[in-house]
Amino acid sequence: MLQPARWREGAMVKRTRFNDSDCPVARSIDAIGDWWSLLIVRDAFDGSRRFGEFQRGLGVAKNILAARLRTLVDGGILDVVPASDGSAYNEYVLTPKGRDLFNVIVALRQWGEAHFFAPDEPHSEMVDRRHGHPLRALEVRSTDGRRLNAGDTVVNKVGHPGRGT
Repeated sequence: MLQPARWREGAMVKRTRFNDSDCPVARSIDAIGDWWSLLIVRDAFDGSRRFGEFQRGLGVAKNILAARLRTLVDGGILDVVPASDGSAYNEYVLTPKGRDLFNVIVALRQWGEAHFFAPDEPHSEMVDRRHGHPLRALEVRSTDGRRLNAGDTVVNKVGHPGRGT
Protein backbone atom coordinates (compact mmCIF):
# COMPACT_ATOMS: atom_id res chain seq x y z
CA MET A 1 0.00 0.00 0.00
CA LEU A 2 1.26 3.48 -0.86
CA GLN A 3 2.10 5.71 2.08
CA PRO A 4 1.66 9.50 2.08
CA ALA A 5 4.68 11.75 2.52
CA ARG A 6 5.72 12.20 6.17
CA TRP A 7 7.75 14.75 8.12
CA ARG A 8 11.17 13.50 9.13
CA GLU A 9 13.74 15.57 11.02
CA GLY A 10 12.14 18.85 9.99
CA ALA A 11 12.23 18.12 6.26
CA MET A 12 9.50 16.79 4.03
CA VAL A 13 10.35 13.56 2.26
CA LYS A 14 9.45 13.28 -1.40
CA ARG A 15 5.69 13.20 -1.87
CA THR A 16 4.24 9.86 -2.85
CA ARG A 17 2.08 10.11 -5.96
CA PHE A 18 -1.25 8.33 -6.22
CA ASN A 19 -2.09 9.26 -9.83
CA ASP A 20 -1.78 5.63 -10.97
CA SER A 21 -3.62 4.08 -8.03
CA ASP A 22 -6.68 1.92 -8.72
CA CYS A 23 -8.50 3.81 -5.91
CA PRO A 24 -10.59 6.85 -6.95
CA VAL A 25 -10.14 8.44 -3.49
CA ALA A 26 -6.35 8.23 -3.74
CA ARG A 27 -6.35 9.70 -7.27
CA SER A 28 -8.64 12.51 -6.14
CA ILE A 29 -6.38 13.37 -3.22
CA ASP A 30 -3.40 13.29 -5.56
CA ALA A 31 -5.13 15.76 -7.90
CA ILE A 32 -6.07 18.17 -5.11
CA GLY A 33 -2.66 18.02 -3.44
CA ASP A 34 -3.26 19.46 0.01
CA TRP A 35 -5.62 21.44 2.18
CA TRP A 36 -4.54 24.81 0.74
CA SER A 37 -5.80 23.64 -2.62
CA LEU A 38 -9.26 22.80 -1.27
CA LEU A 39 -9.42 26.22 0.40
CA ILE A 40 -8.49 27.84 -2.93
CA VAL A 41 -11.30 25.89 -4.62
CA ARG A 42 -13.68 26.94 -1.81
CA ASP A 43 -12.74 30.58 -2.36
CA ALA A 44 -13.16 30.20 -6.13
CA PHE A 45 -16.73 29.01 -5.49
CA ASP A 46 -17.16 32.09 -3.28
CA GLY A 47 -16.12 34.36 -6.16
CA SER A 48 -12.37 34.87 -5.77
CA ARG A 49 -10.69 35.07 -9.17
CA ARG A 50 -7.43 36.98 -8.84
CA PHE A 51 -4.17 36.00 -7.15
CA GLY A 52 -4.46 38.92 -4.72
CA GLU A 53 -8.00 37.96 -3.73
CA PHE A 54 -6.92 34.42 -2.92
CA GLN A 55 -3.85 35.68 -1.04
CA ARG A 56 -5.81 38.19 1.07
CA GLY A 57 -8.62 35.74 1.79
CA LEU A 58 -6.39 32.84 2.77
CA GLY A 59 -3.41 34.65 4.26
CA VAL A 60 -1.14 32.11 2.57
CA ALA A 61 2.42 32.95 1.52
CA LYS A 62 2.63 34.05 -2.11
CA ASN A 63 5.06 31.28 -3.09
CA ILE A 64 2.77 28.58 -1.63
CA LEU A 65 -0.28 30.12 -3.31
CA ALA A 66 1.51 30.34 -6.66
CA ALA A 67 2.53 26.68 -6.44
CA ARG A 68 -0.98 25.52 -5.47
CA LEU A 69 -2.62 27.57 -8.21
CA ARG A 70 -0.17 26.12 -10.75
CA THR A 71 -1.01 22.59 -9.56
CA LEU A 72 -4.74 23.27 -9.84
CA VAL A 73 -4.31 24.72 -13.33
CA ASP A 74 -2.05 21.84 -14.42
CA GLY A 75 -4.64 19.40 -13.04
CA GLY A 76 -7.47 20.97 -15.02
CA ILE A 77 -9.34 22.19 -11.93
CA LEU A 78 -8.73 25.90 -12.56
CA ASP A 79 -8.14 27.72 -15.80
CA VAL A 80 -6.27 31.01 -16.32
CA VAL A 81 -8.24 33.55 -18.35
CA PRO A 82 -7.80 37.23 -19.17
CA ALA A 83 -9.25 39.52 -16.51
CA SER A 84 -12.97 40.11 -16.91
CA ASP A 85 -12.46 43.88 -16.53
CA GLY A 86 -10.15 44.07 -19.54
CA SER A 87 -7.07 44.88 -17.44
CA ALA A 88 -3.68 43.26 -18.03
CA TYR A 89 -4.25 40.81 -15.15
CA ASN A 90 -5.25 37.17 -15.38
CA GLU A 91 -7.97 35.48 -13.41
CA TYR A 92 -8.46 31.92 -12.18
CA VAL A 93 -11.80 30.30 -12.93
CA LEU A 94 -13.13 26.85 -12.12
CA THR A 95 -13.25 24.47 -15.05
CA PRO A 96 -16.09 21.94 -15.34
CA LYS A 97 -13.79 19.49 -13.51
CA GLY A 98 -13.30 22.09 -10.79
CA ARG A 99 -17.02 22.86 -10.55
CA ASP A 100 -17.58 19.14 -9.99
CA LEU A 101 -15.81 19.60 -6.62
CA PHE A 102 -18.87 21.50 -5.35
CA ASN A 103 -20.35 18.44 -3.63
CA VAL A 104 -16.98 17.71 -2.00
CA ILE A 105 -16.80 21.26 -0.60
CA VAL A 106 -20.41 21.08 0.62
CA ALA A 107 -19.78 17.66 2.22
CA LEU A 108 -16.69 18.95 4.05
CA ARG A 109 -18.61 22.04 5.17
CA GLN A 110 -21.51 19.98 6.50
CA TRP A 111 -19.18 17.51 8.22
CA GLY A 112 -17.33 20.42 9.83
CA GLU A 113 -20.57 22.05 10.98
CA ALA A 114 -21.71 18.79 12.55
CA HIS A 115 -18.46 17.94 14.33
CA PHE A 116 -16.36 21.04 14.98
CA PHE A 117 -18.74 23.72 16.25
CA ALA A 118 -20.64 23.97 19.50
CA PRO A 119 -24.43 24.05 19.01
CA ASP A 120 -24.70 27.85 19.40
CA GLU A 121 -21.27 28.74 18.03
CA PRO A 122 -21.51 31.14 15.09
CA HIS A 123 -20.01 30.09 11.76
CA SER A 124 -20.41 30.86 8.09
CA GLU A 125 -23.45 29.32 6.50
CA MET A 126 -24.10 28.22 2.94
CA VAL A 127 -27.61 29.03 1.79
CA ASP A 128 -29.70 28.64 -1.34
CA ARG A 129 -29.16 31.87 -3.31
CA ARG A 130 -32.78 31.99 -4.53
CA HIS A 131 -34.55 31.51 -1.18
CA GLY A 132 -31.86 32.17 1.44
CA HIS A 133 -32.51 28.83 3.16
CA PRO A 134 -29.74 26.58 4.53
CA LEU A 135 -28.94 23.53 2.44
CA ARG A 136 -30.33 20.14 3.29
CA ALA A 137 -27.68 17.59 4.31
CA LEU A 138 -26.10 15.72 1.43
CA GLU A 139 -27.19 12.11 1.13
CA VAL A 140 -25.79 9.14 -0.73
CA ARG A 141 -28.50 7.24 -2.57
CA SER A 142 -28.66 4.00 -4.50
CA THR A 143 -29.84 3.93 -8.09
CA ASP A 144 -33.31 2.98 -6.80
CA GLY A 145 -33.38 6.00 -4.45
CA ARG A 146 -32.64 4.32 -1.12
CA ARG A 147 -30.53 6.35 1.31
CA LEU A 148 -27.22 4.55 1.94
CA ASN A 149 -24.59 4.65 4.67
CA ALA A 150 -21.15 3.03 4.82
CA GLY A 151 -22.59 -0.29 6.03
CA ASP A 152 -24.82 -0.47 2.96
CA THR A 153 -21.93 -0.32 0.50
CA VAL A 154 -18.93 -2.36 -0.55
CA VAL A 155 -15.95 -1.43 -2.71
CA ASN A 156 -15.22 -3.87 -5.49
CA LYS A 157 -11.45 -3.64 -5.62
CA VAL A 158 -9.61 -4.29 -8.84
CA GLY A 159 -8.94 -8.02 -9.10
CA HIS A 160 -11.05 -8.76 -5.99
CA PRO A 161 -14.77 -8.13 -6.76
CA GLY A 162 -16.99 -8.05 -3.66
CA ARG A 163 -14.18 -8.26 -1.10
CA GLY A 164 -14.92 -4.86 0.37
CA THR A 165 -12.64 -2.22 1.75
